[in-house]
Amino acid sequence: MNKKEIAEIKKNFSDSSGFFTLNHIISAYVDTQKNIRCNENKLYALIPEDEGAVMLESLKKVLSGSAGKNLVEYSFPNEEYEEGGAQNILYAALKGKLEDETANARLLERIINNMEYEKAYTVIIGYCSYSIAKKDKNGDTYDEADYEYNFIVTAVCPVGTNDDGLMFDSENNAIIKKINNELIISRKPTDGFLYPVFSDRSPDVNNVMYYTSTPKKPNISVVEDVLGCGFTMSCQNEKETFRQVLTDVVADELSYTVITQVNESIRDIVKNSGNETELPLIDDNKLHDILFDAGVSSEKLDALPAVFKEKAGDAEGLIAENLIEKKTVLATPEITINISRDATDKVRTSVINGRRCLVIDLDDPSISINGLTTNLK
Repeated sequence: MNKKEIAEIKKNFSDSSGFFTLNHIISAYVDTQKNIRCNENKLYALIPEDEGAVMLESLKKVLSGSAGKNLVEYSFPNEEYEEGGAQNILYAALKGKLEDETANARLLERIINNMEYEKAYTVIIGYCSYSIAKKDKNGDTYDEADYEYNFIVTAVCPVGTNDDGLMFDSENNAIIKKINNELIISRKPTDGFLYPVFSDRSPDVNNVMYYTSTPKKPNISVVEDVLGCGFTMSCQNEKETFRQVLTDVVADELSYTVITQVNESIRDIVKNSGNETELPLIDDNKLHDILFDAGVSSEKLDALPAVFKEKAGDAEGLIAENLIEKKTVLATPEITINISRDATDKVRTSVINGRRCLVIDLDDPSISINGLTTNLK
């Protein structure tokens, strides 16, 4: 699913949308010993309004965040469509519209037995229908639809007690520690997935989209053990891989100018792709051009294809947005300087009186030191 497809489903994931219907909802509470303590299957229309609104909110959050970071699409290996495979189980639950108790039980069992989770949690699964709105040549939608996109969305919500600190005990006129033993289900899922994906405005049963609230530390067990897919790099892994490629290829030619220019070039690629549906990728060819423009020698760049292949594996490329540094940080053991993207040209390296120096150009002699304003004279 690209950015526009995710946005279309998320926009219509609401009771107020005339194109969207949330049908059946399964909710199951699982304790830390992987025991199902509660398992309910209800029609959404029959659930009390306030309770249903919370469930709808949790399910919708599985569509939140950025594509390539919080939301990553995976293709099922062929064996996962065989009996007992993740795709086979999801497809059966989809076709059963969450009304087939056998298919539902297999799906819950797959999640609970294979997902690594430290806390108690609640699984919320919704069977949804989206009447795919027709679009004219300008991309505007009509008030009618061609056909339906039916899908299952699953949210994994942690459960715990709320500790609200101190409270005033009016009966004894004392300030005491508040103790809350009630198990509260978080509205915000830590993990989730949507099946099948919405691709080219139609369902693709061979792919699934995984959601994580922590893109730097995703729950790999959901991807590999629950969904049966091969985990790809997290956004943090991609950034670390990119740094390794630069270190190994550019080596002693890495400089402040090269590093900041590379970052700015990738930022421009992301900015210029704002109207495109697919996420821009940085492969070895694009990186070659970026590094060449930054002044890296041809001798260094000869090693780029092999190093990129070694570090990135079989990936088509690294997601450009995951490689951008929002600020430039210069650090020595004693000094750390944070530089915003608009000020990178005001910093340079130089040799003054035989000493290697970092020079900062100041347009205004007025600066702040420890919160106090002073003037450099």
